[in-house]
Amino acid sequence: MRIIRGFLKGKRFATPSNFPSRPTTDFAKEGLFNMLEHALNWHDVKALDLCAGTGNVSFELVSRGVTSMLSIDANQRCVQYLKHNITQLGIEQYMHAYKSDCVVYCRNAKEKFDFIFADPPFHLTFHEELITTIFGNQLLNENGLFVIEHGKHTKLDHLQGFEKTRNFGNVYFSFFVQSSL
Repeated sequence: MRIIRGFLKGKRFATPSNFPSRPTTDFAKEGLFNMLEHALNWHDVKALDLCAGTGNVSFELVSRGVTSMLSIDANQRCVQYLKHNITQLGIEQYMHAYKSDCVVYCRNAKEKFDFIFADPPFHLTFHEELITTIFGNQLLNENGLFVIEHGKHTKLDHLQGFEKTRNFGNVYFSFFVQSSL
């Protein structure tokens, strides 16, 4: 896993053996960030990474200028790994990591975000529930963007806010937008 661009560009992270998460591939992450490059002004973005795992996307966001990054994962080992890397990189003022089930977090969250990314395990089937919870609890600011990573068999185009799906190899990203109210 490596950071592609920004002030942390070139940093590499070794994922421990038997790690309970798979990072987004560099190919897919690069494709995603090429699409996002002009969609958001990174310096003004408040971001949330659900099912953060290794923090691959979170660290890329911070490197590109996000100054408010919250990373959530249900696995304590992932959260410890995130916190260790946050400290190692000296970015504690920008990024925080907490242990929580992502759907439970979204049900109880009181703050809003400009950008939400989620990478639930492909084999689990709560993608739809997560999306409806995010939109039902209005966790996105006006014109906020939500991107969820999934496999090819997951179809989400019938859900509120759906904009498009793009694939990079075996990885699919579905984009959702919070329209003006």
